[in-house]
Amino acid sequence: MKLILKRPLAFFDIESTGTNIGADRILELSVIKLFPDGSEQVKTWRANPEMPIPLETSLVHGIYDEHIVNEPVFKAIAQDVADFIHDSDLAGYNSNKFDIPMLMEEFLRAGVDFDLDSRHFVDVQNIFHQMEQRTLKAAYQFYCNKDIINAHSAEADTRATMEVLLAQIERYENAEFEDKKGVKSIPVVGDVEALHKFTNLSKPVDFAGRLVYNEAGEELINFGKHKGKRVEEVFNTEPSYFAWMMQGDFPLYTKRKLEEIHKRWSAKKNAERQAAKPAAPKPQQPAEGAQKDFKKPYDKQPQQPYKKKEEPAKPVNEDMLKLLADKFKKA
Repeated sequence: MKLILKRPLAFFDIESTGTNIGADRILELSVIKLFPDGSEQVKTWRANPEMPIPLETSLVHGIYDEHIVNEPVFKAIAQDVADFIHDSDLAGYNSNKFDIPMLMEEFLRAGVDFDLDSRHFVDVQNIFHQMEQRTLKAAYQFYCNKDIINAHSAEADTRATMEVLLAQIERYENAEFEDKKGVKSIPVVGDVEALHKFTNLSKPVDFAGRLVYNEAGEELINFGKHKGKRVEEVFNTEPSYFAWMMQGDFPLYTKRKLEEIHKRWSAKKNAERQAAKPAAPKPQQPAEGAQKDFKKPYDKQPQQPYKKKEEPAKPVNEDMLKLLADKFKKA
């Protein structure tokens, strides 16, 4: 079957600083414009996002800060992009949820009027997901060639899940897989640790995906204004963020993991403060050879009992006799 076009269909893909539509920016935009006669035209633009590219993102698409430092900002190329696809319908992979909203955000920031109302949108991922459904029932039929009896009862679904895993291990024995970085491996094996690693590629800290690990095993915020930042870095720059999350409408397990990180961070900060305190001055030691039996100012010596000073006896003379006579004479 041939693809019939009434007007050009622009297939496009965006590489960006992240996946937050409102906060992240376009780094690279590539468009293949397919015309009704089967011919095509290709254009690719790069843009300086005016913000640092998180290392975790660069490791995925291979674009680093130094690669785009001399590129124009998106506002400078926005009109050229709009003119190239102005007469086209749009197509992409997950484009309805990411690429089109991201492109429109950049057009709006640049003040470029781009009308979506009169266009058609083809999301190739949606065709894939709907034609190759990802339900347990579909998996059971695909891998085991069976229908679930009593579907949606806990035991029947649990048994179907177990049988699907056993069938996957058999089906994908020695099957090669290539990840987004081009690393090839044989991940589906009869080993639980290996299956754990393969089925947790996003490396969540809390299962809800609010906190994730980076390649270095550090916890990152995975939503909002701090998306992509290390949790401890956020605690350093905005200490109140911890209280905001603990009081917010987040899963209890997310809060538990966040509290563990905060306790570790607090202990580290206390240790740094203790290490930064000046040492107490040491008492001054007397110089070598100096007399060491000095008395402290507060060392009082015991008082000696008072003794009257004894004077030698004087010889009796006439004056003394006269004094005695006057003292004892009768009135």
